[in-house]
Amino acid sequence: MTDPSKAQTWIQQRVQPYITQTQITCITVGNEVLSSNDTQLMSYLLPAMQTVQGALVNLGLSKQVFVTSAHSLAILGNSFPPSQGSFRQDLAEYIQPILNFHSQVKSPFLINAYPYFAYKDNPSEVPLNYVLFQPNSGNRDPYTNLNYDNMLYAQIDAVYAAIKAMGHTDIEVKISETGWPSKGDPDEAGATPENAGLYNSNLLRRIQENQSTPANPLVPVDVYVFALFNEDLKPGPTSERNYGLYYPDGAPVYDIGLQGYLPEIYSASHEKTLPNSSLLCFALACLIIFGSLQFLW
Repeated sequence: MTDPSKAQTWIQQRVQPYITQTQITCITVGNEVLSSNDTQLMSYLLPAMQTVQGALVNLGLSKQVFVTSAHSLAILGNSFPPSQGSFRQDLAEYIQPILNFHSQVKSPFLINAYPYFAYKDNPSEVPLNYVLFQPNSGNRDPYTNLNYDNMLYAQIDAVYAAIKAMGHTDIEVKISETGWPSKGDPDEAGATPENAGLYNSNLLRRIQENQSTPANPLVPVDVYVFALFNEDLKPGPTSERNYGLYYPDGAPVYDIGLQGYLPEIYSASHEKTLPNSSLLCFALACLIIFGSLQFLW
C-alpha cells in the first residue's frame, strides 16, 4: 500500500461507496506489525500509513476517516508503574516517526490490550478481581500516588507515559482490541464464561459511565471489544476460538445485557437462526457503539 494510485483505488472501491451509509471512521494499516520481528515489514509501516493518508486527502475524506495502526502491548519495554511506561529501545526508530505522523494528522495511537494474558501467565500473582474490574484494593503508582483498580486502565496510562517520553502529549490512545475468552485449554487459567461475562459487562458499565483513566481524567476510555463472534476455525489454543459474544450460528455464548441493543440473531427457543448470508451481512455491518465501546467481529 505504498503506491499512491493503488491506495486511492482501494479507498474508492472499499470505502468511498459505503461511507455515507455506515460509520467508517478509521483505516488500520497492519496489525501488531512492530512486534512481528520482521524489520522489513516494520520499515514499510509508516510509508503505507502516509500513502493511505495522502489518498484520503486527495479524495476529501481525511476529516471523516483517520489512519492508524494497531499495536501489541509487547512494544512496551516497561508498563508498571504506569507513569514509568516506555517503549522498547529497539523499536524507537520505528515508533518515533509514527508518533510524529499521528501528531501531524491528529489520529489516535491504537493498542491491543488483554489483561487476560497477564492473568493466564501468572494466576498466582495477578489478582483476578483486578483484571476483571471487580472490587479490589488496586495498585498504587508510587511516582504519582494514583491508584488503579483495574489492569486495563493501568496499561492505557503506561502507553500514554511511553508516548510522552518520546516527546508527545497531543496523541490520544484508543484500545483497538480487548476481551476475555469463555473457554480455554487446561493450562489457560481463567478462560470461563463467567469470567468473560464479568470482564465485558463490567467494562461496558464503566464505558456507559464515561470513565477515564487516573492519569488522563479528561479523556474518556475508547475501546473496541474483541469479539462479536467466536472464530471456530481459528488455529492455536482453544482460547483463540472463544472470545466472541456469539457462537458462529448466532447463539449467545453468555449474556452481558446487550439484548436491548443488538438485533435478535438467534431465537430464545433455539428453533431458528438467520441463514449464513444474513449472519455475514449482520457481521459486516456490526459496529455497535455504546458511548465509546465498540465490537469487532
